[in-house]
Amino acid sequence: MAAPLPLIFRNPPLRLCSHHLLYPPLSIAKTSTKPLSLISYSPTNTRSFPILNSTQMEGDEITEEITETTQTNVVGKKKIFVAGATGNTGKRIVEQLLAKGFAVKAGVRNVEKAKASLPQDNPALQIVKADVTEGSAKLAEAISDDSEAVICATGFSYGWDLFAPWKVDNFGTVNLVEACRKLGVNRFILVSSILVNGAAMGQILNPAYIFLNVFGLTLIAKLQAEQYIRKSGINYTIIRPGGLKNDPPTGNLVMEPEDTLSDGSISRDLVAEVAIEALVNPEASYKVVEIVSRPDAPKRSYEDLFSSIKQR
Repeated sequence: MAAPLPLIFRNPPLRLCSHHLLYPPLSIAKTSTKPLSLISYSPTNTRSFPILNSTQMEGDEITEEITETTQTNVVGKKKIFVAGATGNTGKRIVEQLLAKGFAVKAGVRNVEKAKASLPQDNPALQIVKADVTEGSAKLAEAISDDSEAVICATGFSYGWDLFAPWKVDNFGTVNLVEACRKLGVNRFILVSSILVNGAAMGQILNPAYIFLNVFGLTLIAKLQAEQYIRKSGINYTIIRPGGLKNDPPTGNLVMEPEDTLSDGSISRDLVAEVAIEALVNPEASYKVVEIVSRPDAPKRSYEDLFSSIKQR
């Protein structure tokens, strides 16, 4: 009897971006982080309310250090722009940013769809039309000068257009970077994928590497975008997750340098958490990190994880 096909071939994802690689399930858990924040935001519109300054995570408990402010309004606050905000990972990033007290600008292709799927009636959330394939000028208008940073969680949708991976995962990401440069936005977080540099890692025969590149050379398109970001001069963090799962996080996070991991999986919830921690942790600047979860991995703080990765 022939050997069974790998899981990735038996259950192909509907959206064939690298965010949907399926690997043998492993697990993850929230780790602790040193109190830190990029900027204080308020999710409410009242006269006097707490603003989140920092978050301390101990095991499964989250404690927040807060201060009181008066006569503060969410209007005019700097926002975090999330590209691909209605995607499976992007939506989680939006939700977690809002929960942590950030003001968020959700960039989406379909505003009406976004209104139905993203949190409702939250004054800290603004939904704007933003198609990364339409060029940097339109993206700059969407991001505008009220955005502090950009998190890119886009991914192409499966179809007959074999150029879609390049339009979205390569040129689309480049358009976002150029829009940031026009506006002077100097913090960029990209959710990419492990195995983007699989050929150089000796993984050219890895089934996942082959499968993703069959559909428009997806991983190669992502790698080209990564290289553009690294030469742009923008303060970046590139996050390469393993196969993404919709299940809640379990186990512990594993973070390795670029071109290290060739398999493994991770919860989308934890990927979103890592993206936000990268946003507020100075140790994450100018780095490429690869992440999966493993039940036997030690629990480490985000500061320790990011500081263990050296810049190249």
